Amino acid sequence: MSVLSRIGIAIEEDLLGRFDEHIGRLGYENRSEAFRDLARAALTEDTARNDAEKAVGSLTLLYDHHVPQLSGKLTEIQHQSESKILSTMHVHITHSLCLEVIVLRGAAGELRALAGALGSLRGVRHSTLVIAAAGEL
Repeated sequence: MSVLSRIGIAIEEDLLGRFDEHIGRLGYENRSEAFRDLARAALTEDTARNDAEKAVGSLTLLYDHHVPQLSGKLTEIQHQSESKILSTMHVHITHSLCLEVIVLRGAAGELRALAGALGSLRGVRHSTLVIAAAGEL
């Protein structure tokens, strides 16, 4: 485990009160872990902006599988990108709607491009890419 360093910060009382309420709802037991998570999230987001950085993430797609040729296009693009796809989960939500969660690994820019290619297809109703971790892979 890493060595911990103590720091002090100055923060407005109303902001601190709102922060305490927020982290309480999320289940944090103390401010320190909440601040560490904020720092980790900011650093991960910053790293993920660099197209060349190695990253892992998840892509969530919600789409209408009755749209002509959509399923085939989704499959074709995924097969062309198989080196970036670690796993895919497909769930039938309704008679028409399917949900896919695709776990990805590769350069952050490549993951964003793949997410854009899949998410921009006609019939895709929702597409969200989350870069979950970045760094040494």
